[in-house]
Amino acid sequence: MLKRRYRRKVRHKSIGMFVIVLVWSLGMGWLLAFANNAYSAVPSTEIGTVDVVPAKHKIGQELYLENCSSCHIALPPAVLPSQTWRNLLEDSQHYGATLKPLVDPGRILVWRYISTFSRPHKKDERTPYRVNSSRYFNALHPQVKLPRPVKLGSCVACHPGASDYNFRRLSSEWDNPKQ
Repeated sequence: MLKRRYRRKVRHKSIGMFVIVLVWSLGMGWLLAFANNAYSAVPSTEIGTVDVVPAKHKIGQELYLENCSSCHIALPPAVLPSQTWRNLLEDSQHYGATLKPLVDPGRILVWRYISTFSRPHKKDERTPYRVNSSRYFNALHPQVKLPRPVKLGSCVACHPGASDYNFRRLSSEWDNPKQ
């Protein structure tokens, strides 16, 4: 008889504990869902670059922007193959202008950033020196009638944030294209 009472008490305690854990779990799930919805309701800052850049490449990106955008719009590394970027970094003659070479630590950081986000070069492919000769640039701009000649300044016509290295924002003509 005592064993039965003891078993009933243990069973009631187990059921009670189960109910407490269940209510606690449901409450925590509800709170997490609420917090997640509240977080996603807050507009996040716009990612301007084409790729999200990890912290280990941020300094290389900053040096790239500091050096290149002082004269022209800095292009995302993905529009040219790695070999083109290597040639541009190693050549002091840059489209008719003489460049000060990047000092080695800076050049290495810029190269790591660019080589990580640029495209591979095919063995039988001619290395493009101009952006409009790049198959990647043309692949990223399907059905776009590009002005001739394509100049770095013409990016702003479709990418109004290009001067701020934001190629995600498009002009209204491309943001809602006619189907």
